[in-house]
Amino acid sequence: MAKRFFSLPVCLLALLISTGAIAQSYDQPELDLFQAMRRQPNQLARYQYLVRAVPHLPASDQVVAGQFRSFSLNELGLYNQAVLGFPLRSEPPPGLVLPDHDEWKAASAVDVITELAADRRIVMINEAHHNAHTRELTLALLPRLRALGFTYFAAEALGGNDPGLMRRGYPVQTSGSEYLQEPVYGEIVREAIRLGFILVPYDNAILDPQARDAAQAETLFRKVFASDPHARLFVHTGYAHIDKASGRLNDIEPMAMKLAKLTGFDPLSIDQTEFLESGPDTPDDYHVLMHRFPAQSAEVLVNRITGKPWSALPKLYDLDVLLPIALDVKTFGDSVRGTFSDYVHAPTRLVVNSLIALNNLQRPKWLPLGGQRQPFPIDTNLCRTQVPCVISARYIGESDDAIAADCYAFTEPYSSSKLYLRPGRYRLRAWNTVGKTLSEQVIQINGP
Repeated sequence: MAKRFFSLPVCLLALLISTGAIAQSYDQPELDLFQAMRRQPNQLARYQYLVRAVPHLPASDQVVAGQFRSFSLNELGLYNQAVLGFPLRSEPPPGLVLPDHDEWKAASAVDVITELAADRRIVMINEAHHNAHTRELTLALLPRLRALGFTYFAAEALGGNDPGLMRRGYPVQTSGSEYLQEPVYGEIVREAIRLGFILVPYDNAILDPQARDAAQAETLFRKVFASDPHARLFVHTGYAHIDKASGRLNDIEPMAMKLAKLTGFDPLSIDQTEFLESGPDTPDDYHVLMHRFPAQSAEVLVNRITGKPWSALPKLYDLDVLLPIALDVKTFGDSVRGTFSDYVHAPTRLVVNSLIALNNLQRPKWLPLGGQRQPFPIDTNLCRTQVPCVISARYIGESDDAIAADCYAFTEPYSSSKLYLRPGRYRLRAWNTVGKTLSEQVIQINGP
């Protein structure tokens, strides 16, 4: 079996430094957790291991384990559960004044970014690794940036041990880190290859955050600009790697800052994590902005006079993206009783402490990807009475280890849900914790 590329610890370390959650080192229980996770055969087994292991960890390690658990929920297609299970909130910048309608208006993030990228050599966008909603915009930007002449696409989740990736046209389990096992990330890679981008793996396994960001920038410079001085590069990365100055990672010089020094090019840095949904209707800056500027798709705020986009941290990045609300009262399905306020905090406890309640939550309304994907009903009959089980759909013509086009984990019997798939033919497979196939069939998804 090929060695799996595993970058979760170093990615998480940067996040935890930025939030002040832990010091810049790991203790033995955390290291033991990482190693045990690597030994699990698949996403479902990894999630079940974390559910069992987390209660026995020291309290100081709970934040690390909590995000890993949400990574696994994300990879299993339980997207709302992942967000509720790790309600990430950034500290607002000191003295921040939120935009209002008098000076600002909402505009399409895709359109504004495309316009701003027209004269840039480097575009960088970040994600929250446990929240696949932060991957939808990258998927939408790929054709726009390719049309502008961008030819290189770098993604943090890509590993360097899959030389056949571009020729094959789709990612497999060993193409990169665990992030890449999430279906929307897989779609990003497929689309980049289809459009003719040259894929650039650039991440590393360096634990020291400063050394890691420096090495990332040096790798991008060497693989792209040193060999192609006229190159234009689109980078999908995590959290504060997009920052053009120190700040969110304390004194660490982020990857974008380092790359700007190496190339002499000012990157267009796009942030999606500073104002991010962490729960239903919580009294945070994200929901204040959503109430002022309701969104149906990714938006940015543009000054009514200057036309410049709004950035809460303009010295660090160029603009904030606001993603539409995914968590509302409809999220909790038919099981909801009583008033909405009764359920605002309950889901987090359910997701963190139990497998049983996961299927009570509906899948997020962004999954159709703007009408590109159609719903396909699934239920636990496919599992042949065995739960937990995962229903995954793979494109006809792709191998058994291809990243699924979509998937969903059932954790309780007599449950139903939907997959969201582009028009075409798929192999629909139900499998259990040890990876055994429980049922399999070919399905056809028709257009709208």
